[in-house]
Amino acid sequence: MQVALVGITGYAGMVLYQLLRQHPAVDEIHLYDHKLIQNEKLSEMVPAFYSDDTAVQPYDPDAIMADNQLVFFATSAGVTSKLSQPYIKADFPVIDLSGDLRLNDEAQYQRWYHKPSAPAQALNQAYYGLADFHSAHGQNYVANPGCYATATLLGLAPLVKLDLIDPDSIIVDAKSGTSGAGKKPAQSTHFTQANDNLQIYKPNQHQHIPEIMLELQRWNGDVKAIEFMTTLIPITRGIMSTIYAKVKPGVDAAKIDEAYHQIYDDKLFVHYSGEHLPDIKQVVGTNNCHIGVVYNPTTHTVMADSVIDNLLKGAAGQAVQNFNQMFNYQESSGLELQTFLP
Repeated sequence: MQVALVGITGYAGMVLYQLLRQHPAVDEIHLYDHKLIQNEKLSEMVPAFYSDDTAVQPYDPDAIMADNQLVFFATSAGVTSKLSQPYIKADFPVIDLSGDLRLNDEAQYQRWYHKPSAPAQALNQAYYGLADFHSAHGQNYVANPGCYATATLLGLAPLVKLDLIDPDSIIVDAKSGTSGAGKKPAQSTHFTQANDNLQIYKPNQHQHIPEIMLELQRWNGDVKAIEFMTTLIPITRGIMSTIYAKVKPGVDAAKIDEAYHQIYDDKLFVHYSGEHLPDIKQVVGTNNCHIGVVYNPTTHTVMADSVIDNLLKGAAGQAVQNFNQMFNYQESSGLELQTFLP
């Protein structure tokens, strides 16, 4: 099949392009950029693809829908809120890696993203594609989850879905490599600032919080809020979401272990390792999420350690997973990846 990719110059777009080039069902990839006024060579726009002279075309929704069977958007926040309507109106398949249609309320989007929202009709027609819990088959507009949201939701799911914890006690300490901040230079990601340093940012204000809350409340309506802290760490790729919560009376280590096995033993890309706590190196380069859990019977506190590659499981890899679901391809198609070693 032929697919379109809008937004090739950002990190997620680059990684998505690499995945699509090796996907067995993708025959041709058409590249578009909403900032161009004429064709340019990919090799000139993205030096990493120095031997690839594929044309990057100016953005044109009519051409995209005429020449492709699906479009991926790997664009910054605030772009698809303006560009999504023609596809929604035409029921044309879209996988959107931005956060523009992850929420279902205009005011909430504007509060967290500080940008104009997509119309309410568009927000209500988008589908939140947390691929390990929902199938995108039969959906037309898939809002691909955020990286922090993916790691945190996967880490919390058994505890929340099976009602094992006090819903008012959830604390998330999430850490990300610098690629999670995107390609645009910033003071916090300048080498001199990021190297040999830890930087807390957006305390309780990160834009992934509302999508996390929406999904948690779908699973368990008793969850009203979470404490969510984000830290930038001096690595390129990877997220570790460390989650703490108080368990309900009668819940012990055995029940917690049983819950994670119940939820994840049949999941292809989620690996539960019990009390063996995974590290980021185990998942970088893959579409996997690794989760370990430790219970403290003295404080009645459970700690879940959830790690992903933010550019794969947290972005491009999950987008391909949703693509496979939409078109009934094998779930692992294009995602049989190896961990980066050493």
